[in-house]
Amino acid sequence: MALATPPAPAIDPRDDPDAEVPTRKLTGFPDRLVTTLAAGLSLYALYWVIFIVQPQIYRVSFLLISLVLTFVLYPSIPAWRGRVAALDWALAGVSTVVLAWPIVDFDQFVYRAATPVGLDILFGAVTTLLVLEATRRTVGWILPVTAIAFLIYGYYGPYLELVGLEIMAHRGYTVARLVGTLYMTLEGIFGVPLNVAATYIVLFTIFGAMLQHSGAGQFFITWTMAAFGRSKSGAGPGRTVAMSGFLLGTVSGSGVATTVTLGAVAWPMLRRAGFSAEVGGGILSASGIGAIMAPPTMGAAAFLIAEFLQITYLQVILMAIVPAMLYYLSIILMIEADARRLGTKAVDVELPSVGELTRRSGYQFLPLVAIVVLLLSGMTPFRAVFYATMLAIALSFVRRETALRPKRLVTALETGGRAVLAVAATTATAGIIVGVVTLTGLGLKISGIIVDLAGGNLFFTVLYAALAVWMLGLAVPVTASYIIAAVMIAPALTLVGVPDVAAHMFIFYYAVLSEVSPPTALSPFAAAAITGGNPFKTMMLTWKYTLPAFLVPFAFTLSPEGLGVLLQAPVGDIVRTVGTAVIGILALAMGLGGWLRREATMAERTLAVAGGLLLFYATTMTDVAGGALFLGAIVLHLARTAPAAPKESGVSP
Repeated sequence: MALATPPAPAIDPRDDPDAEVPTRKLTGFPDRLVTTLAAGLSLYALYWVIFIVQPQIYRVSFLLISLVLTFVLYPSIPAWRGRVAALDWALAGVSTVVLAWPIVDFDQFVYRAATPVGLDILFGAVTTLLVLEATRRTVGWILPVTAIAFLIYGYYGPYLELVGLEIMAHRGYTVARLVGTLYMTLEGIFGVPLNVAATYIVLFTIFGAMLQHSGAGQFFITWTMAAFGRSKSGAGPGRTVAMSGFLLGTVSGSGVATTVTLGAVAWPMLRRAGFSAEVGGGILSASGIGAIMAPPTMGAAAFLIAEFLQITYLQVILMAIVPAMLYYLSIILMIEADARRLGTKAVDVELPSVGELTRRSGYQFLPLVAIVVLLLSGMTPFRAVFYATMLAIALSFVRRETALRPKRLVTALETGGRAVLAVAATTATAGIIVGVVTLTGLGLKISGIIVDLAGGNLFFTVLYAALAVWMLGLAVPVTASYIIAAVMIAPALTLVGVPDVAAHMFIFYYAVLSEVSPPTALSPFAAAAITGGNPFKTMMLTWKYTLPAFLVPFAFTLSPEGLGVLLQAPVGDIVRTVGTAVIGILALAMGLGGWLRREATMAERTLAVAGGLLLFYATTMTDVAGGALFLGAIVLHLARTAPAAPKESGVSP
């Protein structure tokens, strides 16, 4: 039985898979208002690329529109989903007033940060509460509560000495000083995190929306199915999903959105191949999470790396290439092992050939190519994605059914505007935390504690940093996790000699773990909702698929040669380090997947895992030792599973 070309899933801008609380589906005036504001927000971001807007005015006005949209779209409680309540309109109105104040009084406002007047303090306090409420509505209550804890810490710093926390104590700051920093400067709510959301992230969400609404996203899935889905192996459908996740992720940058889109199209194929609901959900979510690490779009935190380190986004893309390849290699190998163990079967995919699809719709790749080419030419990321977006719009008219005519174009702009709302709220709240950390010097104190606990040892400092970021990810999403860790944990890594770029990339990859960690494991839970599987089992299987790749960050932090994984070392080190990392992934896939020619024994798996771990420590001695252990595991396995030689009949000639 053949599998027909799957229809493109309907894209409804009212559905936001990144939010923990579903948005309202509005009609009438509220719906028209949201369409106008969301599409207007996208147009405003595109306008910013070409024309000059004062940074503080742009960030304030961007947040103003985002908050109004958030209070109209996201209900305060699930019971109020049916309509926009009076409270929501009131909050939207108050947001307009308190955020219009810095714009209207801009000339004097910017000079009063050190000595705010009463109205500044009132409006600043209200803005802080509004940002926290918007964040609660979009991503849940944990991040706002965390921010409140930091505010309390900023105010009650001296009292920590009374409870034996002298190392964390500070002189304390008044409400006026806190408001002055968080509301009236570019060091708090309107700081680097929100700036990245209002520039990099919104432009790339608009770009992704244009590609999705012009059919590029569906083309990427269909093209990947044609290229990889015809395998006679039972792992073929799983490999197809992994590669589809990579291609779809290049235009999404969202783990949840990619997982949901993949699931709508590919779950029937996985089910027919024989994958269980939990295994299929693990494959879908692991493949979708890779979107956060897949160049050129990546996740929101990747843009923050460029801002924090003051490097070009092209440099971030180059550093992410090898880890992304290793991530998907890991998933594919783990899928192969599970497919063989589960006895899954190939699925006949009735699709045009890859050549035919490429000839007919290969132009859909051009916007992605354009971004890279424009970045290589020296263009800023903002202009590069702007022109790539314009190219995507123009190319949509190649086919009548994909043309972005006015109605569809407005819908795409609305989708792009809506997609940034949760990120805008999250980054504004993260700005509160960053502002308090900077004001109190908490980041250096935490870093000192980590280094002291590790005794100044590089390995243990990196290990404790990984655990700290992972624990942070249990509470907050990827973007917020990276921002908080960048100011509190990155200094610990640099104190023991880890280069800045390696420290921030390390934190970025471990922040991604929040996508598979409870209670914010959104991607596995979204996948389980599609497949009907057990959410907890789906989450644990996602852990298994992603685990080998999350050891890669140790490779580029534990030794200078390891920077080759980030393409930040001499050519010889790059070749050797990438090669040993690939072998390390193979070893871990054998050990954790438990399969080579046949099912591996515990001894073989232990040797393979030990060898893989050593191969990620980029030194000659550990590479040799790791390679020897992995080779030993292979030899043992092949000797045990070698086909028996035919017996001699014993009859003399």
